[in-house]
Amino acid sequence: MTPDDIDVWVGLDVGKSAHHAHALDHDGNTLYDKPLKQDEKAIRTMLEKLSRRGRVLLVVDQPNTIGSLPLTVARSMGVQVAYLPGTAMRRTAQLLPGTAKTDRRDAYVIAWAALKIPESLRDAGPDDETLAALKILAG
Repeated sequence: MTPDDIDVWVGLDVGKSAHHAHALDHDGNTLYDKPLKQDEKAIRTMLEKLSRRGRVLLVVDQPNTIGSLPLTVARSMGVQVAYLPGTAMRRTAQLLPGTAKTDRRDAYVIAWAALKIPESLRDAGPDDETLAALKILAG
């Protein structure tokens, strides 16, 4: 995945009952900035809407547990996924104006890092097919 492969960068600050999503276009303009329920339908609706603008990359700050539903939904829709580690997120946040620690700002920081510093992203982990294959191999 290279920045040229993506049209919409979505930062998702994940939470137990709700998330906050912030989407940017190639020029850094905000396309979406809203709270989002921890609900498959809500996540799917947001990704469908943003997919109308082109190829989407969904980046989360926690790939496991509470972040697994958005990743699973995105993968099922053919949306690329990635993870922004905590250290990279904190360093990126220091580059941007403001110091408030809010879900909204965190989602923006994640999206901005994905757009401007793609090398800071990590693989969000194996998809369900990979896990199934590993379980078969492991017995």
